[in-house]
Amino acid sequence: MLWLKWTPGRGGNAPVVVPGPGAKPVRGEIRVNKVLTAVRMFLLYAVTNKMVPAWVLEQIYEIGDSRDLPEEAQGESGGMRLRLRARHRVQEPETDIDRASDEEVVAMFLACRSARDRLTLLLLSRVGLRSGQVAGLRRSDSHLLMDSRPLGCGIEGAHVHVARRQNENGAWSKSKKAWAMPVDFLVVQAFDQYMLERHEHLPGRDSDFLLVNLFRPPYGKPVTTDAIGELCESLSRRARLGRMITPRMCRHAMASNVADAGGSLDEVQALLGQKNPHSPSPYLHPSRTRLRDAIERVPSPRLQFGGGDR
Repeated sequence: MLWLKWTPGRGGNAPVVVPGPGAKPVRGEIRVNKVLTAVRMFLLYAVTNKMVPAWVLEQIYEIGDSRDLPEEAQGESGGMRLRLRARHRVQEPETDIDRASDEEVVAMFLACRSARDRLTLLLLSRVGLRSGQVAGLRRSDSHLLMDSRPLGCGIEGAHVHVARRQNENGAWSKSKKAWAMPVDFLVVQAFDQYMLERHEHLPGRDSDFLLVNLFRPPYGKPVTTDAIGELCESLSRRARLGRMITPRMCRHAMASNVADAGGSLDEVQALLGQKNPHSPSPYLHPSRTRLRDAIERVPSPRLQFGGGDR
């Protein structure tokens, strides 16, 4: 761990390593942990294939449980689970996931060059789906009528069904729970524009995947989660935002907007498709206006106890 922190690579200028007060580490905490993780995986593979003795695992892992993990990393099923805990790990600085602001989302929306990209951005930032859930959506999951009973669905209003399933593009819904997510008129309109665009570019393709490749091969194949991340990066640069907006930041924006609009915690939890009531907490980023309103709602002690205006 010390070697990783202080020893420069082959391209480094300093042939001698002299760590001391004020010296700048060659690698940061996150980079060191990634290298350590890779080394552990190599050794685990070697033990599994009997290339090294089994006692090596005792040197790099200890038995732990899920109670020492952050709530958002414990999973939504609850309960304690045993796990192998790495012995060698550098403490990383805590970084909170920021939300994408409404101004940033609008700028990205205006920078979109296709109806498919606009729909993708709305599914992330206005519906609040994860990138794996967006890439895994099927056309049959979209019930955009006010009455879906002719489709065999009794849920009222326009909505999309989100379910975990095996997908050929590797998309995967993190939540084991299947739920129906309401969508508003803006999202329905984006669906309509995209389907017209899709029919124009791929009139003979009938893939059930909702989002497919329209502008580069392999045409008609479902988009991947990596492609959705690349789209957000491209839109961030094209809109000249000054920072990269990720799909996760868009999901945080949706949850925060619901809370700022007066939504309760259980409503945010249901809309995000989460099982644990504590899971929505990291997604809430109160606006300054809402924080100010919260302070203004606190009554003055002078008014409560008869002090008048003095």
